[in-house]
Amino acid sequence: MSSCVIPGSFDPVTRGHQDLIRRAAQLFDRVTVVVMVNIRKQGCFSPEERVRLLEKACRCDPNVRVERWEGLLSEYMREREERTVIRGARSAAEFDAEIVSAQANRMLNPEMETLLLPAGDGMQCISSSAVREIAAFGGDIREFVPRECAEEIRKKLLKMD
Repeated sequence: MSSCVIPGSFDPVTRGHQDLIRRAAQLFDRVTVVVMVNIRKQGCFSPEERVRLLEKACRCDPNVRVERWEGLLSEYMREREERTVIRGARSAAEFDAEIVSAQANRMLNPEMETLLLPAGDGMQCISSSAVREIAAFGGDIREFVPRECAEEIRKKLLKMD
């Protein structure tokens, strides 16, 4: 059985994330989306909220499951006996950053492989930080987040102002 892991902070989940997950779900028998803690970012959504929103966004993909992990990705991969990480890249700068991250992960866990997928059509401008900024100014985020999560994300971000 082929499997992969898609790690990220998903704060909040976007249509870009959803697109990457669905594409991976067509390539692998099992996809595990892992909500990671990023020590460089202050989260707007709790890890539990992110897991719930991802589960809602992925409910049409039966081979996708969502988990939470607080620690190094290399350790998650070792503990779960996973080998393949899928990461998306919207630009050359992101591609370069992902290469550095993949090399560091392989130093920590030589069994890991990272596959980079370019952002899907129309997804290059979508990011969690863009969603948070648009919402902060009262903009419409519906084109940027999964339809099934849009209202919940909008309400949460409006409360934060």
